[in-house]
Amino acid sequence: MSQTSKPVSYGGQAVIEGVMFGGKRVNVTAVRRKNGDITFLEVPRRESPLLNKLRRVPLLRGIVSIIDASAKGTKHLNYSADAYAEDEMDPEERAAQKEKEESKWSLSMIIGVAAIGILSFLFGKLVLTLVPVVVEDFLFGGMFTSQIGHNLAEGVIKLILLLAYLWGISQTPMIKRLFQYHGAEHKVISAYEAGVELTPENVQKFSRLHYRCGSSFIMLTVIIGVIVYSLFTYESIWERMGQRIILLPVVLGLSFEFLKLTNSLRDVPVLRYLGYPGLWLQLLTTKEPTNDQVEVSIASFQRMLSLDAELEKAPVEERLNSPSLDPVKG
Repeated sequence: MSQTSKPVSYGGQAVIEGVMFGGKRVNVTAVRRKNGDITFLEVPRRESPLLNKLRRVPLLRGIVSIIDASAKGTKHLNYSADAYAEDEMDPEERAAQKEKEESKWSLSMIIGVAAIGILSFLFGKLVLTLVPVVVEDFLFGGMFTSQIGHNLAEGVIKLILLLAYLWGISQTPMIKRLFQYHGAEHKVISAYEAGVELTPENVQKFSRLHYRCGSSFIMLTVIIGVIVYSLFTYESIWERMGQRIILLPVVLGLSFEFLKLTNSLRDVPVLRYLGYPGLWLQLLTTKEPTNDQVEVSIASFQRMLSLDAELEKAPVEERLNSPSLDPVKG
């Protein structure tokens, strides 16, 4: 697949036994079923003018993008989880489940799923932000005279907890396969950006690591957090924890901007190393995929490109009410 113009910066995420890719006009998830078939969830993107404006505002655009991705990604993850559960059912259970699914999705249900995705992200981020504060204060409360020393120790503890958590979950078979699909997602994007034909053999030649990854973003929040927190003083652990919560949007916004910067500099010798900490973390959050997993990732990406092209040519009304796309089930 050769590109004559600069390719769009596509992104995606791994789901259970599959991969989701976000296009300009549609998000597509491909899932490998137990019988070997690949099924799709195709969700048209309906962006609000307000969100589009906020995405142009430095610092704020990062927070908006993260929350939006968390909300939309939850729906695709649920689709893959439902497909996996359905494959494990006997025929009678599957028929009953399918009947139930037909009336399951309402507007309130969709909003609820999006809210769960956002709240899960925020809760996880708060835990990773506040627990290291408590642990550091307990272990090193009277050890450092400088608060910068406490901030550095807090950052090290946060990094250790993060690495331990990722290593621990990566030992489970399901998460290991999820991380393999994460690697497949990165390989497909890299192959597309290199302009090669998307075949399993070609795609497998590329690295499973990619600069523009959420794992890199997580690593950056740890590093940027230490720097930002060192600009403020506190008198007690409660004030310290309050500062962390208040400054969390600032840390997220700055980390997003720095991630964009490192991605833009990845071809510059010396400066490319700015993105290496995030790539190192991806050694835990990605695994080498099999050809079958890469095939699913390619199917998702090509389906997304195909639908994007179709919707690009369609009138606005048809784009928003396309009969070929079910915004819930695919």
